[in-house]
Amino acid sequence: MSGTETTFGPHPRRLTHAVRVGGVVMGGGAPVVVQSMTNTDTADVTATVRQVAELARAGSELVRITVNTADAAAAVPHIRERLDAMGLSVPLIGDFHYNGHQLLQDHPACAEALAKYRINPGNVGFGRKKDVQFASMIESALRWNRPVRIGVNWGSLDQALAQELMDENARRAEPWDAAAVMREALVRSAVDSAARAMELGLPAERIVLSAKVSGVQELIAVYRELARRSQCALHLGLTEAGMGSKGIVASAAALAVLLQEGIGDTIRISLTPEPGGARSQEVIVAQELLQTMGLRAFTPLVTACPGCGRTTSSFFQELAKAVQEHVRARMPQWRISHPGAENLTLAVMGCVVNGPGESKHAHIGISLPGTGEAPAAPVFIDGRKVTTLRGEAITEQFLAIIDDYVERRFGAHDAA
Repeated sequence: MSGTETTFGPHPRRLTHAVRVGGVVMGGGAPVVVQSMTNTDTADVTATVRQVAELARAGSELVRITVNTADAAAAVPHIRERLDAMGLSVPLIGDFHYNGHQLLQDHPACAEALAKYRINPGNVGFGRKKDVQFASMIESALRWNRPVRIGVNWGSLDQALAQELMDENARRAEPWDAAAVMREALVRSAVDSAARAMELGLPAERIVLSAKVSGVQELIAVYRELARRSQCALHLGLTEAGMGSKGIVASAAALAVLLQEGIGDTIRISLTPEPGGARSQEVIVAQELLQTMGLRAFTPLVTACPGCGRTTSSFFQELAKAVQEHVRARMPQWRISHPGAENLTLAVMGCVVNGPGESKHAHIGISLPGTGEAPAAPVFIDGRKVTTLRGEAITEQFLAIIDDYVERRFGAHDAA
C-alpha cells in the first residue's frame, strides 16, 4: 500500500503519573474515570447521601461534594458512614474554596473521610496568606495520605499572577493578545501550584491538575499546553457547559478532541440540570462519550436509524427507546453477574434500506418494516438471521431475545 498510512482509533494515552483515589486509579494508563458532583447542601446528610447514591449507581466512579462550612465538614463523616452501610464505596472528593485550610484543620474526621481534596489556587488565600493557607491544605493531604486536585478556573483565576503576566506582556516587543495571556495564566497557575505542592513534600503521584474554561477552543488550547508542561494526571471538563443539548454538544466537542489526542485521565460533564431533571444525566453523557469513542464500555449501545419518509410509523422509535431503557436498567446487575455485557451492540432499524445490513453488524439487530413493506421484522444475531417477529408483542419478544443472548454469552457457567 502506497501513500500515507491511516491509523484509526484514539492516540495512545499520554504518559502520566498514576494517582489512587480510594479504590480508583487515575492516570498511569488506567481507563479514563467518570466523575460527577452533587448539588445538595452537604450539611443535609440525607439529601447528599441520596444524590451521591444516585450518581454512583448511574456510574460515577468519583463524586465531589461541596465542603464550605463547618456544618458541611461535620456532615462528611456521617455521609461516608451511610454510604458504606449501603455498600457504596464510591470515593468522595471535598471541594474547598476560601476556607478549606481551616475546615481541614478543625474537622479531622472530615479530612479522613474524604478520598481527595480539591484546591483552587485562585481563592485558597490572598496576599501574604495565600502561601500559608495553601501549605496548610497540602499538610493536611500529607497527614492523611490523600491526593489533591489543583483545579484552576478562569472564573476565579489568581489575580496577582494574572496581573504579573499582563505586566510582562506589556513589556514584550510583540505583545500577545489578551486571550493568550489568559491561557498562559491558567497553565502557569496549575503548573506552579503543583511545583509548590511537590516542594512541600506531596509527590507527583498524588497530584491531579485541571484548568477549566467555558469555551471549547480555549479549553483545547489550555489542556494541550498543560499536557506539554506536566506529567501530572489531568481532569477534563468545561467549567460551565450549559443546559441540555448545548451543554452536551460543547462538552463532547472539547473533550473528544483532547481524548482523541490521549489527553485526559478523568472527565466531568458539567451540565446544568433541566428543571426537575436528574443530576445523573451528566454521568450518562460522560459514559456515552467515552463509549462511542471506543475508550471504555459501560452499557450496551443501541444503533437506531433517524427515520425518513419510509418510516412513517413511530414504532421503531418506541422500540429503540424501550431497548435502551431495558439494557440500562439491567446493567447494574449484569455488571456483576454477566461481565462483558456492556460491550453488547444492538440495532433497531426502521426499514429495509439499511435495516438488514446494520442489524448484521450488531450482536443483535432487528429490521422493522417501513411504510409499504410486509409486516415482518427479521432478527439477526451475530450476523445471521435467526427468526422473524410479527404481531403486537414484538417489543416483549425482542427484549426476551436480548436477555437470552446475554445469559448464554455472558452468564456464568459451571465447568463440565
